[in-house]
Amino acid sequence: MQICAINRATLACLLLAGSSAGLADDEFTSFVDAVKGGSVNLDFRYRFEGVDQDGISKNAKASTLRSRISAVTASFHGFTVLGEVDNVSTVGWDDYNSTENGKTQYPVVADPTGTEVNQVYLKYTMDAANGIYGRQRINYSNQRFVGGVAWRQNEQTFDGFRGNWQALDNVNLDYSYTYRVHRVFGPDDGSNPAEWDGDNNFLYIDWKVADGHNIGFFGYWIDVDSQHDYPPPKTVNNSSESYGLEYVGKIAMLDVRAAYASQSDDGDSELDYDTEYYLAEVGGTLGGVGIKAGYEVLAADNGVGFATPLATLHKFQGWADKFLSTPGDGVEDLYLGMSGDLGPFKLEAVYHDFQAESSSEDFGDELDLAATWPVNEYFTTQLKGAIFNADGDSYTDTNKVWLTLQLKI
Repeated sequence: MQICAINRATLACLLLAGSSAGLADDEFTSFVDAVKGGSVNLDFRYRFEGVDQDGISKNAKASTLRSRISAVTASFHGFTVLGEVDNVSTVGWDDYNSTENGKTQYPVVADPTGTEVNQVYLKYTMDAANGIYGRQRINYSNQRFVGGVAWRQNEQTFDGFRGNWQALDNVNLDYSYTYRVHRVFGPDDGSNPAEWDGDNNFLYIDWKVADGHNIGFFGYWIDVDSQHDYPPPKTVNNSSESYGLEYVGKIAMLDVRAAYASQSDDGDSELDYDTEYYLAEVGGTLGGVGIKAGYEVLAADNGVGFATPLATLHKFQGWADKFLSTPGDGVEDLYLGMSGDLGPFKLEAVYHDFQAESSSEDFGDELDLAATWPVNEYFTTQLKGAIFNADGDSYTDTNKVWLTLQLKI
């Protein structure tokens, strides 16, 4: 499956390379110059992740290195080609459940080891539009519905087409069709599928109403195929259709984000529900300290919570990742964050209070802390932690700590 997927994603790239045989001498020279004029980049990210989770007797200690090489050509008649390969290896401790290594006596750290093509695509750019075909990173808006999950060592990427058109000076249309999702659990299947096949359509219309005021209209249609080795909750029941809009702007001294969406089951899903999503967030700066407060609701219907399985979920509802799947009675997240600089360090703290949306259960609260030191333009370090205190029986106390060292060349 992996070889076949790579072949489909690289077909257009190979056609472009093969067509060089029919180029005139001056065009061939330009083609070679485009290759020579490209760039190669290296990215090494080491991470230690420790997890102490009630109900699991052993603590997880994961020491991993993500090594990435990327190469992109210069433009040739509007065309560029990009290729990117990732390798994830353990360096030292490997006492963790990667979801693929079978070490279920440890808490999950979803960073399986392996090597795969992360991106490979052909891109064509015009004055007001561009199109990409191949395996690619896809991020929409703040990644609440569709994102690359770049936090994990094995990034989530998509096989398919994405087109972007600046229809008017203040209106941009962004559409994607993808037929395969390469998930963070890959490159090999484990307790979760490494890939999802299916027909996914994403549409986002960005309307700049005025300076500092943007409204986005979106539709996300997710249709995941059945995989006989996995039950419906891990495949087809993730199929849904979502419609919504969001506002991002600045009102007086406040940064404001607000969103609403509705969702129902789609495709071959065995679920039957119709539910909603709400977000209201405000932020600003006071005395050099950034402050934000927000309220996010993923509601529930018929025992099914509003789901965003293709999102960069680590960015939302706490870094402890307790709500990667929305509970059957939904979830309300009331949060308050602060950020600022202390010498060379960028500090951040966020407090969350989690409640059920359609019942009276109190899920718990969480405190997230981070200190980031961008040493220079090439090297960044970060120390980060999450403390989740559970209430009730639905979740368990969980503490996590991360040390990240990243070098980009």
